[in-house]
Amino acid sequence: MSTLTLTLPRNYIYVLAAAVAGGLQVGWLQLAVGRARARARLPYPYLYADKIEAEADPKKHVFNCTQRAHQNTLEMFPMFNLLMLIGGLKHPELSAKAGALFVIGRIWHALGYRTGQPQKRVPGSVLSFTALAMIIYTSTSTVRQLLKQ
Repeated sequence: MSTLTLTLPRNYIYVLAAAVAGGLQVGWLQLAVGRARARARLPYPYLYADKIEAEADPKKHVFNCTQRAHQNTLEMFPMFNLLMLIGGLKHPELSAKAGALFVIGRIWHALGYRTGQPQKRVPGSVLSFTALAMIIYTSTSTVRQLLKQ
């Protein structure tokens, strides 16, 4: 069996910082969901208010939007983190910058969604998907470079 030795670039610390920022952002969203749940008086274990409740009560509608922003971020977070950590092995600065843009985009997305007007999430979504495309590039480039070693 052959081995592969990896040396982390000095700038990899920025990739780790972006990963930590992403984790903190997920925690911030979790707190926002808890606050929105309390305002809407929606008891556990219900994940969402149903359509009739949300249409009748603006606080329940805002809760649903806040919960959806959090859930959507959770859906993307494992892919974002894994690909950014891989891409950072060979492209630490670009991966870290893309990671920071992704986190900013997800914050913007959540702030827009939490207004109760889902279309306001779109600018943050565009930014985070653009950043994710950069991260996909850095991760696939890293894997290609490592395969050549």
